[in-house]
Amino acid sequence: MPENRFSALFAEADAAFNGKYKMELNELAGLSKEEIDAVAPGTTDLKMYLILTQVVEQASKNNLSQAQLVEDIKELGELAVKIARKVPRLAALL
Repeated sequence: MPENRFSALFAEADAAFNGKYKMELNELAGLSKEEIDAVAPGTTDLKMYLILTQVVEQASKNNLSQAQLVEDIKELGELAVKIARKVPRLAALL
């Protein structure tokens, strides 16, 4: 069966969801829109949520240290930190 155009994306997602921060990524992915809106209502929060999810996904896939993940989240700004704190495992790191 030939590879479809999404094969690489599935492989990357598998690497991230099976990586070092798989629990954190699963919890982050499980946040509801209401939970995200409670931090900072508006469209910016959803955009930041998506970026934060990508940062955690990359950290998981690349097996980054906790210190590097925390630094990356803080670099995104206060809104990203507030959203990350909604995830108990990320809150413990921050």
